[in-house]
Amino acid sequence: MKIKTIITNNNLNFNNCSNFSIINKLVNIFKKNILAIQNTKIGCDVIWIKKEILIDVLLFLKNIKKPYIFLYDLHGIDERTRIYKDELPKADFSVFYYIISIERNKDIMLKVPLKNDDLTINSITKLFKNSNWYECETWEMFGIKFLGHPFLRRIIMPRNWKGYPLRKDYLARATEREEYNLSKEIENIEMESLKFNPKHWGMIDEKNSDFMFLNLGPNHPSVHGVFRIILKLRGEIIVDCLPDIGFHHRGAEKMAERQTWHNYIPYTDRIEYLGGCVNEMPYILSLEKLANIIVSDRIKVIRVMLSELFRINSHLLYIATFIQDVGAMTPIFLIFTDRQKIYDIIEAITGFRMHPAWFRIGGVSHDLPIGWNKLLKNFLEWIPKRLNLYYKTALKNSILINRSKNVACYDKNQALSWGITGAGLRATGINFDVRKSRPYSGYENFDFKIPLGYENSDCYTRVMLKFEEIFQSIIILQQCMDNMPEGPFKVDHPLTTPPPKELVFNDIENMISHFLQVSWGPIMPCDESFQMIEGTKGINSYYVISDKGNMSYRTRIRTPSFAHLQQIPSVINGYTISDLIAYLGSIDFVMSDVDR
Repeated sequence: MKIKTIITNNNLNFNNCSNFSIINKLVNIFKKNILAIQNTKIGCDVIWIKKEILIDVLLFLKNIKKPYIFLYDLHGIDERTRIYKDELPKADFSVFYYIISIERNKDIMLKVPLKNDDLTINSITKLFKNSNWYECETWEMFGIKFLGHPFLRRIIMPRNWKGYPLRKDYLARATEREEYNLSKEIENIEMESLKFNPKHWGMIDEKNSDFMFLNLGPNHPSVHGVFRIILKLRGEIIVDCLPDIGFHHRGAEKMAERQTWHNYIPYTDRIEYLGGCVNEMPYILSLEKLANIIVSDRIKVIRVMLSELFRINSHLLYIATFIQDVGAMTPIFLIFTDRQKIYDIIEAITGFRMHPAWFRIGGVSHDLPIGWNKLLKNFLEWIPKRLNLYYKTALKNSILINRSKNVACYDKNQALSWGITGAGLRATGINFDVRKSRPYSGYENFDFKIPLGYENSDCYTRVMLKFEEIFQSIIILQQCMDNMPEGPFKVDHPLTTPPPKELVFNDIENMISHFLQVSWGPIMPCDESFQMIEGTKGINSYYVISDKGNMSYRTRIRTPSFAHLQQIPSVINGYTISDLIAYLGSIDFVMSDVDR
């Protein structure tokens, strides 16, 4: 089986492209520098281009009517061991750029092939501000150097790390590597590398030294996890700051290359550990695209119901910790009572609480238990009164309002340039919620609204939008309870369900199929797939590549918190330290969502 590309006698045929007029213009302008148009299940046009025209192509897309001004993702792929790539441009590595036009509600993916003896490509940091960290991460994971980058450095791995973890020749398991011994000499070297040197980080202005440095975190309640931010202060005013995110080291994208498609599901819950089943959704949907699996309406509604329960749970914690950050303690203790009621429902349905790993390829683990609707009904009657209490006593409190209104403001252009999604983007007035703009799992059948802010986003607006979103999730849950369809909880498909035991014991073909499914796992068709969803903290997505194996060839996980933390210096400079605390609380991030 070959990867399909739309190529006919060395001439590109783009009649099937979703952006026909734009692709037509690109081909006419750049001619032979357009290498291929790849046919995938990603859901957008995938265009291979020579690296020499990358900047020109991006400038073209940024300056057309209804432009592509939102860089959603940027990363690399090690193409060297890929088997089914006969019709793709020859490449040892590739860099992909996923860009979105909010006005068109359409996407384009650009891919640039690179050879092993020339792993260099021009930086696009002058075109897209948020490309800075993405290029840094791609360099440290693959060794691809971005020419013209203002400060190419390791941001996730330790400074002295050797090797490029996402290359195919980098071993995935510690047991496959040589035994590691931490000598005193190595320990001293590593500890020395952790020291902050202002000159090394470019934070010293020789002409003016009237400032001080303050280290906030990584062990501090107001930074919500192992996150450090180094502040350059003049008095209490922040002159500059430097976010430091490299403390978590999840390695989830690498792990996807060593786990079967099915066995990787538990890892997805833990990418953003407060989202639970919400994080399973994009992974499962991307695999169902690969396998052409269509699920029943019952499965879709069950998935929506679990996702919205986790969304409320996450939003409640976000609001409680924000209120705590600005000085009020009581709500966080009350809100944990509400969250336990949600966990009771989740446990009754899935058997687990925080990380159910309950969605399955082609369905869910098991059907809804007897009495699920009664538990949900009791919660839906309970929670509105509690929300009104929090609103009256805390969110309308004059101290909280003074601490958060007109603090850490940014407009829609700034939000788009930094890759902000979720409530942080909608707070600027941009109506882009994936559940409405690009419905998945049957969200198009639900009646709910998307809360929006005005032209400028501040801390208070972001918090209040999340608060309003809880009420919309309640409306969705009510519809789930009142209109739960009948039907199977898992589709009958060879890639989702082994043959029934009665057939296995009496038929050799079914026995072989069952053995392979259980021992090796399903074999996904050779293709590329992509799915984005509206997560609890912004847009989450999975980009998966299958080489017709029982494991992923490449899994790229795009998370919102990574982009949101990169924006901090551009927003908070000029504010005070106390404003920074309110700003951090309003972002709604967890560090597990930053380092995949």
